Order: sequence, then structure tokens, then C-alpha cells
Amino acid sequence: MDKKRCDWPGKDPLYIDYHDSEWGVPVYNDDKLFEFLILETFQAGLSWITVLRKRENFRKAFDNFDYKKIVNYDENKFDELLNNAGIIRNKLKIRATISNAQAFIDIQKKFGSFSKYIWGFVDHKPINNKWKSMKEIPATTEISDKLSKDLKERGFKFVGSTVIYAHMQATGMVNDHVTSCFRSQEI
Repeated sequence: MDKKRCDWPGKDPLYIDYHDSEWGVPVYNDDKLFEFLILETFQAGLSWITVLRKRENFRKAFDNFDYKKIVNYDENKFDELLNNAGIIRNKLKIRATISNAQAFIDIQKKFGSFSKYIWGFVDHKPINNKWKSMKEIPATTEISDKLSKDLKERGFKFVGSTVIYAHMQATGMVNDHVTSCFRSQEI
């Protein structure tokens, strides 16, 4: 018998695997948080499955999401990324990735880790929502509004409230699996 899960993965095996093993699982590791943040910024205006299908290409193109390397990307690397057909080739998003790496490092210096900073917005523990249907799940919340504003003030780009709420969902800051989904209780 098939497991009951959220509707959004549909029948796509990649999406199902992501839903079943990653989405909503609390992430406290700075490297992983940066990866998700970058992927979410590239997803802005697109579907998550588009980004997910290119995730390995993004890993290769962006030095495994190593923000310490990304912060030093020069114009040659920028041009290389802009010409890389394996990723989403958006000038503004590529530039934002480079500048977001610096803003990320700045937060680490100020707070000790990016994880401490970002998880502070939810009192360092996941918010377990109890949505019965996907229709109930918001695109933004008061917390994502606040976090988005704070990130922007710290120099981040492409971190609107919708992008940030998706980041919160992906990294388990909120558990938005519907109550009928087998993952809702597991996380």
C-alpha cells in the first residue's frame, strides 16, 4: 500500500524522495542552510522541481555551495556561471549568490553561526503546524516577513517573505506536512 503523503510531490520520483527524506527535516548545519538558501533564491519565480532537477549541477557550479569560496568569485567565474546551461542562468541571482555569501559570513561572525541566527526567529525549535489540507498552508507568515526584512537589512538579496517561508519549510523551521501525511508525525 502506498504511503499517504502531501499532494505536492505528485508521482515524480525525485520530488517524492525529496518530500520523504528532506523537506521539513530540521537543518542546523550552516553549510546545508546556505545550500538551501541559495537554491531557494534561484527558485524565486520558478517551481521547486526545476531547481531540484538542477541541484547537482548547482553543487558542481558553486563549489559544493562553499560560501568561503563563493565570496571570492570574480568576473571570470561569474561569466562561467552565466554560461553554464546546467543551472538557472539569471545574472541577478548569480550576483546575489556571491553577495549573499558575504552577508552569510557576516552573520556567522556576529552570531557565532548562521544556524543560531536563523533558528532564533522560531525560538530554536520547529513550529509544528497541523494543516489538514495544502490549501491551509500560507505562502508567508509574520515570522517569514520579519526574517525576510532582517536578512535584507543585512545585505541579502532575493529573500522575499515567500522565498524565506519556503526556506523555513525546507529546513524544518516549520513542519508543514499535512496531518494525513506519514511524515507529519515522523519529523
